[in-house]
Amino acid sequence: MTGKIERAKNGAVGYASAAVWLLAIAGPAAAENTTAAAQQPVADPYFVWHVVIGGLVVGAFTTAIVFWVASALRNVQRQQQQRNEFVGSALNHLGQGIVMLDANRRVVFCNDRYLEIYKLTRAEVTRGMTGANLRELRRQRGTVDVSPDCYYDKAMSADGYVAELPGDQFVHVKFNRLPNGGWIGIHEDCTAQRLMQDELANTRKFQQTVLDNIPVSLMVQEVATGRYLFANRNAEVILGRRREDAIGKTVPEMLRPEEAKIIVARDQAAITSRTPIAEEHPISTRDGLRLFLTRRVTVQGDDGEVQYLIKTHEDVTDRRQTEARMAHMAYHDGLTDLPNRVAFLQALAQMIDACTEASEEFAVLSIDLDGLKEINDVFGHAIGDKLLIEVAKRIEAAVGGGVVARLGGDEFGVIIDGAQPQVGQALAERIASALAEPFPIEGKAVRIAVTTGISLFPRDGRDAAALLANSGAALFRAKTRSRGSISVFEPEMDRQLRDRRVLHQDLSTAIRNGELSLHYQPQARASENVLDADITGFEALARWIHPTRGFVSPADFIPLAEESGLIVEMGEWILRQACREAASWAVPLQVAVNLSPAQFVRGDVVGVVHAILLETGLAPGRLELEITEGVLIEDFDRGVALLRRLKALGVRISMDDFGSGYSSLTYLQAFPFDKIKIDRAFVINLGRNPQSAAIVKAVIGLGHGLDVSIVAEGVETHEQLTFLANEGCNGVQGYFIGRPAPIAQYATLVGKATGVRKAG
Repeated sequence: MTGKIERAKNGAVGYASAAVWLLAIAGPAAAENTTAAAQQPVADPYFVWHVVIGGLVVGAFTTAIVFWVASALRNVQRQQQQRNEFVGSALNHLGQGIVMLDANRRVVFCNDRYLEIYKLTRAEVTRGMTGANLRELRRQRGTVDVSPDCYYDKAMSADGYVAELPGDQFVHVKFNRLPNGGWIGIHEDCTAQRLMQDELANTRKFQQTVLDNIPVSLMVQEVATGRYLFANRNAEVILGRRREDAIGKTVPEMLRPEEAKIIVARDQAAITSRTPIAEEHPISTRDGLRLFLTRRVTVQGDDGEVQYLIKTHEDVTDRRQTEARMAHMAYHDGLTDLPNRVAFLQALAQMIDACTEASEEFAVLSIDLDGLKEINDVFGHAIGDKLLIEVAKRIEAAVGGGVVARLGGDEFGVIIDGAQPQVGQALAERIASALAEPFPIEGKAVRIAVTTGISLFPRDGRDAAALLANSGAALFRAKTRSRGSISVFEPEMDRQLRDRRVLHQDLSTAIRNGELSLHYQPQARASENVLDADITGFEALARWIHPTRGFVSPADFIPLAEESGLIVEMGEWILRQACREAASWAVPLQVAVNLSPAQFVRGDVVGVVHAILLETGLAPGRLELEITEGVLIEDFDRGVALLRRLKALGVRISMDDFGSGYSSLTYLQAFPFDKIKIDRAFVINLGRNPQSAAIVKAVIGLGHGLDVSIVAEGVETHEQLTFLANEGCNGVQGYFIGRPAPIAQYATLVGKATGVRKAG
């Protein structure tokens, strides 16, 4: 800017020089005229007139020159001022702060943005102020962060430096030397960029933290080079080294040739297919051989070519072990570890297929222990359970190569091939003889007898259900005749079947005749000492008092109702009565009602539940519907859809008898159950059977992992309750908490009139 002013002055001087040159020409001419005049007479008027006219011309010319020079100077100054205003305006509108110093480090110019950044005013920047004075002024404002020496050293570096000012303000400062010896400083407020950089860094750190803490190994490879671009911390388990040592390397560079060849082939298969590929295979780790689920997914670029290969490795060892335990639990008895009824029926079906093709025969034995209830009553369930375990061992030893299963509480089943009925009868006698010997249990000699019913294939049936039913009919005949006896099925035993049909007819009128009633069994939070305050609700259970037969066990009439389809009508009656009763309680406890699979198949279960809730006024959240896996077995998709509609009403859904059937984990994955109820067969063995304890722990752990409440059924001792409470079981139900009884016996718990609570 100083140079431009000098050039303007030089132009004005040029104009002045021209004027002087003209005067220099006019001067000699005037002098010559003066000399000539002196030689003429003084009084010559003509001469005088020429002199005057010449003077006027010279004066006018001189005046014109002066005015022309003055005008030129004003134009130059005006143009320079316009240039200065234009440059100043442009600099003041820059987003960066600009400060200029001359060679003596005096402030020549600073723009408005500079003043704004450092909170200065134009009046404070005086003429002749030096850079040091300006920094002192900034120091007084608190906008200087380093010493002068450090300031210029850092500011003159190639990248400048970022000054951190009060109020989390950041300014990028860069000084450059000018050709005339002066300086120009550029000050750019980079607070927003710095905050964005910090936010980006925090985001990257967050992403890295998340990726490092996901419970799978994650790795990314560049397809073109095969080199690893990324690996999270868990990937070190797979890589066998620090991830920093793996980034940038290929599989062959890290593994033995034979291992690398397999991995590269699998990677190439995923790249070629361009579809996700999953496989399970064992991998050796520091913790030994573990089973991993490996997934490979490709990422394509804009050109459609595969650019990256993403690989995840999930350790599924524990999950597969749990599933194996669950599968074993689904097909085996929790106490004796024998095959259960489901497994027995499958084995029976397989035996039928094999013997049909070979035209062979076999026998089905239904074995019932006589007096087990009395042993439980006299010696306790602990002795009874140990007796069952020993009985199972003796039956297995007597049978040898046949199939042995525990079909129920005191019932066992056996399949034996060979010439029938001789082989079957001989085996029944060997079993009776083996069990006739006393069982030494906890210093006591416990005795038990058995009654056996036998059916023969193909004479007595060609399907599993018929053979098992006929062996059961033979067992019923044997019990009727004489306990401890052996009976082979005969056609006349169909009388018992006819009797069951009569019971069917009686059951159809039982509801209308008022023979059915509801008993309620309390459910409580699991704690070592259950108090009334721990009661969370009741399960409604149907009871039938027959006019002539008296009390009919639910184990007898519920299966009949399901077979005949009466369970739909009965289930609706039970649900309505339970909801009406619960709606009358002053204390808003839960009420649980069992739903049969038949109600899902043969009736509008969702419409019925909705209508009953509206009719009784019971809050949906207080109703809990208990279902078994049978609801999902026949038609999985329809069953799940109905359960979702029921849940949409606001009621709670629980999986009942978990562990007694297939208990597929698929069900738990497909539907968000509110509760899982562990079957009592596993609970009664707690403290005596380590397998049962392990299974119960596994189910509780599974429930916690799924965020599903776990309730244990069949709690009959304080030891069982303590075990469940210590393992984190959410709820308990059983005789130890309270026996099923009319609600009047639990009146105080539900806020009704004073009643007497009869607990187990």
